[in-house]
Amino acid sequence: MTTEPTARDATPTEPPAAPAVRTDSGQFDGIGSGVAWRAWLPEGPARGVIVLVHGVAEHSGRYAHVGQRLVGAGFAVYALDHIGHGKSAGGKANIGSMEGAADNVAAMLSIASREQPGVPRFLVAHSMGSLIVLYLATRAPIDVAGIVLSAPPLDIPVGNPLQRMLAPVLSRFTPNLGVLKLDSSQISRDPAVVAAYDNDPLVYRGMLPARTGAEMLNATHAVKARLAKLDVPLLVLHGTADAIAAPSSSDLIERGAGSKDLTVIRYEGLYHEVFNEPEQDKVLDDVVGWLEAHVTGP
Repeated sequence: MTTEPTARDATPTEPPAAPAVRTDSGQFDGIGSGVAWRAWLPEGPARGVIVLVHGVAEHSGRYAHVGQRLVGAGFAVYALDHIGHGKSAGGKANIGSMEGAADNVAAMLSIASREQPGVPRFLVAHSMGSLIVLYLATRAPIDVAGIVLSAPPLDIPVGNPLQRMLAPVLSRFTPNLGVLKLDSSQISRDPAVVAAYDNDPLVYRGMLPARTGAEMLNATHAVKARLAKLDVPLLVLHGTADAIAAPSSSDLIERGAGSKDLTVIRYEGLYHEVFNEPEQDKVLDDVVGWLEAHVTGP
């Protein structure tokens, strides 16, 4: 049966109000030094808890729009600043060690779980954060309902062969020596995003230290060798025009991961930060849809 619209039906309605988002922050004693964290939380009970893991030289505050979108879907979101990043202590952009970075993500997950008990746990990570999460999840079994990886850098096209060869030596004797600078124009096709990145006082715009570079390179080798151990539900996102973390990285995960629940989404023409591209709403919709499907299982 069909009905004609009434005058009330024809009246434009107000757009739905944005969900209320509470914020929180704190610090814990992590591996290496004090680790700062922040959270975006729903007013009511959360349907799941997410730990969001940022990339190299940046900080968790750049993911406020991601956190708010996830809160809108009913999730509680916690994000740490890695050692040497954002508001955490340590040498500028120096993560100290990959083992320590992974331990700190695990500690953040434990804190988030205590704050939001009894709900499914997820990890959402970008770039170096994705590498840290891969290192953590392949090092030993991890109790999460799913992992979302943005631009995992298993193949890193930046840096020349000499820099790669010298990285372990420099890391040992001059760990804070700058060896490589990221090109901010490659993070997003949106000039406003690039300008905000370049002018953000918590983003490190100097040369990345040798220790961080060496730890990342070593981690790529370790993760590639044990990808078969990655058996949790997995969503991988990658822009096909990513010049910082080669899209072939996601190909490696697709071929080698042990997960039977694996989805890879490739976004044609998008740059490195898919959460900060003009198409970010579509990307976040994909993430939310996948998370919702895994709150109670695939």
